[in-house]
Amino acid sequence: MYTPKVILASASPRRRQFLSQLGLAHTTAAADIDESPFPGEQAEALAARLALGKALAIANSLPAEQRPALVIGADTVVALDGELLAKPADADEATRMLVALRGRVHQVHSGLAVVRADKETEFLRDATVNVPSDPAENSVSLETQQVIVNTSHVTMRNYSDAEIAAYIATGDPLDKAGAYAIQHRGFDPVARLDGCPSGVMGLPMAELRTLLARFGVTVDCPIAPVCQRLTGLACCQIDSPSGG
Repeated sequence: MYTPKVILASASPRRRQFLSQLGLAHTTAAADIDESPFPGEQAEALAARLALGKALAIANSLPAEQRPALVIGADTVVALDGELLAKPADADEATRMLVALRGRVHQVHSGLAVVRADKETEFLRDATVNVPSDPAENSVSLETQQVIVNTSHVTMRNYSDAEIAAYIATGDPLDKAGAYAIQHRGFDPVARLDGCPSGVMGLPMAELRTLLARFGVTVDCPIAPVCQRLTGLACCQIDSPSGG
């Protein structure tokens, strides 16, 4: 049985770090797609569509000599009371987002897609994914495509205006959906996280392991220690029989 090469359709250093820490050999190729939401598109559906769209864009671009390959696409969408919070355009927008999030609960939806690019497979470039309404069934499966959305509920602490200003001055919020990183040790924005820390950071590792297994790729490295090391938070898999 062959082992296909793995390609991460992302330039995110955080996602690359997760794969490396899991011992998963891979290359990277950033996908350039339009990430604008459709009118009325819900956060879960957007996360799934963009994750799959990124994976398909790279899969379609692969020359024959780079196939077969598994392409991983991921996208993270932050939503507060149904409003989508993308990466802030500037410091003022980052401030507004962090003020709005302060002391409140919001959702982080991490879409994850794995696409198998065989020798002659071609895919539709524009992917539309209908995400089931039941979170327990929040996945779409085809023979060459696997898509799933991980949703976490995040409660932010009641940080001060001065803390917001100091954090924004670091530049860290400007490339983060929702204008924050859970793992930032100087700001420490999260009071409580119900869900998956690695998913909030952009790559839900348990779901990744599950999707890769469907294509015959086994991740032997325990997930929980990697998650805790990179996020600084307790991993949701720590008590799972398959998480240690």
